[in-house]
Amino acid sequence: MRKIGTYMVIFGALAIVLNFFDRVPTILMWIYSWGDTAAWGIKIGLIVVGAILFFVGKPTIEDDVKTVEESAE
Repeated sequence: MRKIGTYMVIFGALAIVLNFFDRVPTILMWIYSWGDTAAWGIKIGLIVVGAILFFVGKPTIEDDVKTVEESAE
């Protein structure tokens, strides 16, 4: 879940930044058919839902190993 959340946040932030340069990712081109307000809502929603998934998701095994190694020192 954390990885999916991370990708969603990155994709949403990238879509917002690229919109200022008039370079919208082709996968998000369909959201502009509903207007700018809906497009902004979807992009912000991607970031919010991605952040929720990131913080709710369980840490990976790599994170657990790093925590154990740090506590052993």
